[in-house]
Amino acid sequence: MAFRIPCAVTHSVSNSTIVKEVEFGMCTVTCGVGIREVILTNGCPGGESKCIVRVEECRGPVDCGWGKPISESLENVKLVCVHTSPENRFKYVWKLLRPDQQAIVLTNDTAVLEVQREIRPMALECDTLDNNEIVASIKFTVYTTKELQMKRSRPPDTDAVLVFVLTIGVVLCIFVIFVLIFIIINWAAVKAFWGSKTSTTEIHSELSSMRYKDSTSLDQSPAEIPGHEDDALSEWNE
Repeated sequence: MAFRIPCAVTHSVSNSTIVKEVEFGMCTVTCGVGIREVILTNGCPGGESKCIVRVEECRGPVDCGWGKPISESLENVKLVCVHTSPENRFKYVWKLLRPDQQAIVLTNDTAVLEVQREIRPMALECDTLDNNEIVASIKFTVYTTKELQMKRSRPPDTDAVLVFVLTIGVVLCIFVIFVLIFIIINWAAVKAFWGSKTSTTEIHSELSSMRYKDSTSLDQSPAEIPGHEDDALSEWNE
């Protein structure tokens, strides 16, 4: 996403004013301080449609929430403050956070802090200052060695299972959509197919009923035969 802002620049070419339009690219960060491109969309050299004029600093909300270490082991953790190049243009203040107490300011004033793990978890915060103004603030949790081992030994998260289920659901939905599209496009053929199946079913039902009637008549005929024989005998005796 880019933001377009027109700006007028006066050139001594036929005493006319050439209006140039620029776009600001997305900031590289969602909080703190980052960089973005300034793109010219009109008046680029060589007739190009777009060209990068410069790269400038951009800023987002100061609070960056809780961050993750850039590297860690069972013994120590390496943390880094929010910053852009050059790193030394900012001032960094590291603090050890304590519940219901005032934070302790650490002596380290660089962007990177290496912390040894202790018997209790720690919460650290780094404020990035530019001209004594806080432009970014990020917090970190440093777990104990035992806690880190427990986290690493936990079973895989259910995210993989959820992704698998969602993928199967999406595939089934796409399959159903294609089936419906096929039925709509070939509705005449589908209708004829189901019509033929219906007529076949009706024929089978008629045949079954006829067979039932035939079997019923066959069951009744032996009972009628003795009656005819008795009539014939009586006539002969007479």
